[in-house]
Amino acid sequence: MDSLPNGNSAAASPPQNTTPAAAGGTTPFPKLTQLTEALKLEHQFLRVPFEHYKKTIRTNHRAVEKEITSVISNVADVSDSENFSKDDAVNHLTSLVSRLQGLKRKLEEGSRTEHLQAQKCRARLNHLESADAENLAEWNNTRVKRILVDYMLRMSYYETAEKLAESSNIQDLVDIEVFQEAKKVIDALQNKEVAPALAWCSDNKSRLKKSKSKFEFQLRLQEFIELVRGENNLRAITYARKYLAPWGATHMKELQRVMATLAFKSNTECTTYKALFEPKQWDFLVDQFKQEFCKLYGMTLEPLLNIYLQAGLSALNTPYCYEDDCTKEDPLSQESFRKLASPLPYSKQHHSKLVCYITKELMDTENPPQVLPNGYVYSTKALEEMAKKNNGKITCPRTGLFINTLDAVTFDVSLPCIDK
Repeated sequence: MDSLPNGNSAAASPPQNTTPAAAGGTTPFPKLTQLTEALKLEHQFLRVPFEHYKKTIRTNHRAVEKEITSVISNVADVSDSENFSKDDAVNHLTSLVSRLQGLKRKLEEGSRTEHLQAQKCRARLNHLESADAENLAEWNNTRVKRILVDYMLRMSYYETAEKLAESSNIQDLVDIEVFQEAKKVIDALQNKEVAPALAWCSDNKSRLKKSKSKFEFQLRLQEFIELVRGENNLRAITYARKYLAPWGATHMKELQRVMATLAFKSNTECTTYKALFEPKQWDFLVDQFKQEFCKLYGMTLEPLLNIYLQAGLSALNTPYCYEDDCTKEDPLSQESFRKLASPLPYSKQHHSKLVCYITKELMDTENPPQVLPNGYVYSTKALEEMAKKNNGKITCPRTGLFINTLDAVTFDVSLPCIDK
């Protein structure tokens, strides 16, 4: 068995809870195995706050470095210049001292923020280490709430997510602050504003460049399109020279296509260029931002709720689930679950199971299947009930064939079979 998160292997201590048959201690406790496997799926749970913590440190470091460099440069200018009078030099140095005092306040505020984020990372580590077989039900309950909060945040139900996190006292175990950062950019893009998104790109420039992201380029293209839409052609050309030209080496075809809008205008009927002026381009930018945002923080692109549901549905996914006569007890009879399961492969069934087409009941040794002359299989119970109602006659519900009960052949359920 794999080692537990605290470094102790399952064999290092006796099972906390065993059945009488496992009194010898040789059979691992199922819940412990389940817990160990569950903890392997908590990568995002630790990665997101850690990435947020690193980002805060980088931001604070850049701000300090920029301010210190500016102050040192100004001090050097004062010391080297012969044009400064004594009073001017004193006033200049006093302003520099004020700037340094302001920097000190920023550093103190940044230090508090870093401390809070470090505490959040520690809280999550403690939460994972606290998981054991005895409190597994409570731990799983907290986990479900975390997954629900994650889903609500991704679906933009921010207030509901905050209330659930607060009522469950799991604020340190969810990523509300991170998603609120994304919300500002998403709201701006939905209002057709690119400034917050460009500021976000600037803050994360090195990491976006490392991942070869095109998001900033797409934002610049959209801003150019909006200038063309407003018939500000001169401003659009100036903008293109300043912000789009640097991308020419790697995105020339896209640049050529966008630059052609200067000639075709926003009311063009040419499909190639008309698409660039459609409102759905802003929806595309929102989706692209969400993808880049998730990559940056090491999040899954799909909500955790969808991933866990798909893991369960993959065991239930069979061709029969998509037929009109699928039983209502099957989760895949619901359209929402079918949509989630549609990209999944069908489950591998090691043991064939026959379900009666008429009664929807399982066919086994007590209710054996019977094969009609036309090859269709039904349960003995269904055929007997049909025969009683029709004076010993049977009608195949799928082909309309009339036969006697004696014409049906009992099928041996111990043999490999395929449900028809």
